[in-house]
Amino acid sequence: MTAEPTVQMGQLASMPETFGVRHAARQLPDMPETAERDGIGRRDFLNMLLMAEVEGRNARRRRRNYAAAHFPPSVRPIEELDAGELGGGITQAQVEQLADLGWPDAHGDIVLAGPPGLGKAMIALGLGLRAVDEGHAVAFEKMESFVDTLDKAEVDRKAGFRLRYLRKAQLVIVDEIGYTPITRNQANRFLGFVSDAYESSSMILATNKEITRWEELMGDQVLTTAMLDRIPHHARCHSLRGESYRLKHPGLYASELQPPGKRAESPENRRRRPRGGRTPRGLLPALLEKVLTVGGRSSLPKRRRNCLPQE
Repeated sequence: MTAEPTVQMGQLASMPETFGVRHAARQLPDMPETAERDGIGRRDFLNMLLMAEVEGRNARRRRRNYAAAHFPPSVRPIEELDAGELGGGITQAQVEQLADLGWPDAHGDIVLAGPPGLGKAMIALGLGLRAVDEGHAVAFEKMESFVDTLDKAEVDRKAGFRLRYLRKAQLVIVDEIGYTPITRNQANRFLGFVSDAYESSSMILATNKEITRWEELMGDQVLTTAMLDRIPHHARCHSLRGESYRLKHPGLYASELQPPGKRAESPENRRRRPRGGRTPRGLLPALLEKVLTVGGRSSLPKRRRNCLPQE
């Protein structure tokens, strides 16, 4: 004859919550029946209960890290990238090696250089998404907003909060470096951030200029030299080239260019549209590719040659 349980399941399930074990508490009411049906012993039952808590906390951390990363819409997994369709500069084997995420644990950096549309942002964001899935704290910023945050951090509460997160993130992705000029003060702050991140976190830098041409961006040879003394030491650099990945795969970016279902434009959006019309969507990347080029090499000390374009 089976003895009647002396503790109600509701009372039993509420006990783990007292100690903050909320995820296991939610699944506890169904676990005894599952354990009895599958013949699970006491140790395995305890392991099942603890694993429910671990998996729940990991899922919550991933959601929190994804929201804090500030990724743009429609981030695609790194597995969707076919490096064979790129003109060169990075191979599929190298992409898969980067996706293994051994380099963030060693505080390594990645530099992706090349004209617009070659897939630099897709690679960077794909790696960032993989890092979030693996439990890393990731932050994404375009260079313009990144230096704006550095400028305002001391006087603006929102910018200060964002900078604190950028400093504690395990991986910081900065996109569109070199697209817009920055002042000497901004270059100094950028160098300060890179120096603070050196040997403590990892960065992915996507730029339309080779790192050896960053003097054009910084506007100062001394600053550029200081930057080159830090980034290339632990960096893997890839100089992408070839036909625009964006133009070869317009369907991949359709969600970014046009609302789903071809919905009619709202009156508010029509009022906001600048006078004089718009540049055709497919024309701007092509024009930028003709204007922006990735330039050559320079004679740097051996330590800096690690970040010269890789064939």
